[in-house]
Amino acid sequence: MSTVISALKSFEQHLDDTPFTKTQRKVWILSAMGVLLDGFDFFIIGVALPLIAHDFQMNAATKGLVAVAAVAGAFFGALVFGQVADRIGRKGMFMVDIILFVIFSAASAAAWNPASLIVFRFFLGVGIGADYPIGVSYIAESVPTRLRGRLIVGAFAFQALGSLLGVLIGLLILKADPTLQAWRFMLAFGVLPAVVVVIMRDGLPESVRWHLARGNYEKASHAASTLLETPITLNAQNSPPVESALSFTSLFKKRYVRRTIFASVPWFLQDISTYGIGIFTPTIMAAMALGTSASFIAKDMGATEGAAAVDMLLVVGFILAIVLVHYVSRITLQIVGFLGMALGLLMVAASSLFPAASGGHMGMIFGGFMVFNAFMNMGPNATTYLLSGETFPTSIRATGAGFAASMAKFGAVLGTFFFPLLKAEFGIPALLIVLAIASALAASVTYGFRVDTRASLDAVHVQQPEVPQYLEARAG
Repeated sequence: MSTVISALKSFEQHLDDTPFTKTQRKVWILSAMGVLLDGFDFFIIGVALPLIAHDFQMNAATKGLVAVAAVAGAFFGALVFGQVADRIGRKGMFMVDIILFVIFSAASAAAWNPASLIVFRFFLGVGIGADYPIGVSYIAESVPTRLRGRLIVGAFAFQALGSLLGVLIGLLILKADPTLQAWRFMLAFGVLPAVVVVIMRDGLPESVRWHLARGNYEKASHAASTLLETPITLNAQNSPPVESALSFTSLFKKRYVRRTIFASVPWFLQDISTYGIGIFTPTIMAAMALGTSASFIAKDMGATEGAAAVDMLLVVGFILAIVLVHYVSRITLQIVGFLGMALGLLMVAASSLFPAASGGHMGMIFGGFMVFNAFMNMGPNATTYLLSGETFPTSIRATGAGFAASMAKFGAVLGTFFFPLLKAEFGIPALLIVLAIASALAASVTYGFRVDTRASLDAVHVQQPEVPQYLEARAG
């Protein structure tokens, strides 16, 4: 009788009824570790960049290219490998992206000139970018609805741990080896844990939903039995209909264009600020709060210590997101987070109204950064990643999430490359005001194109999304 009952249950029901298994926990942890390594590398470059620039005698444009190389690679990695993951499966690409991280992290640490460093960090970024759509799709498709929000946000929270680890490791290396060559140790630090992740990811099963979307019920049953650690039979009777063939262009057609805008535009606007501010936090600290440091190394060390202090709020923000996402809608969290980011940026900009090194000056700088980091991770830095994995159907989930992530990385490219140039041209306060306006605009887009994704993945995509009237005529 139990076998008959089991054969009638859908995969969604099995997910809801089965206790969280060791295999599901492994999927989650190894996805989270990929995000941690991504966060570590993207933010360790902020600590290493002043040393690299001094070591290689780089001008502002070359410095910007080094800073932006990995982010540019992430744009292509997310855009291309998200589509590949929808075609050949999640597991294989989950291995490829972390192997790219290992190879090009080591190569970056051994770079002999700016050109080689830019090339190596670009391909490192390809692996990092690929991990975004693959990881979020893998988790979303492998966990029950009741836990999906917290688990995806919890996995992405490891980005904050990675960024904090980046500034702390950078600080420790600076103290142990206060020379210009210390940047090589910083960039090489992530190789060993990445190798461990490669080995552990090899034993994961393929996504059950990916098999079901193609009608591969035998493979889906085997993958589900492995994931949930109990015999499961899936067939046409207890599974959603096989999805029709969808492609990259489907994202811009009438049925999905609203979802595409909703998933990508706010993330694009957010990452202009996140990466422009995040990567250059030590630089901003040095320029606005520590400008009188006599020694170059001492200046970088002091700026890194300040960055480590304010980056603690990244962790606090993610803790709030993990707690609140169960009780508050994703839309509300994202809108409030964007408005809080704008407030934090305006506080830092307003620090220029106080005498240099005064209590008000320092308080506004550190307080503004803390507000920015806390609201960013409580809201859009968590929810944009979460929503990208919930917004699209299985057949184009990684494609849609990859497009959204690639648009985010395009915003990151703009923020990372142009931040030092615009800072030199217009000054930090004016630039921060522009970024605050971008955050407020992102809140407006979130509200205008909102899509509720809190239901089960099967239910979310049964509904026909409405398209705003002014887009109706343009949608294909």
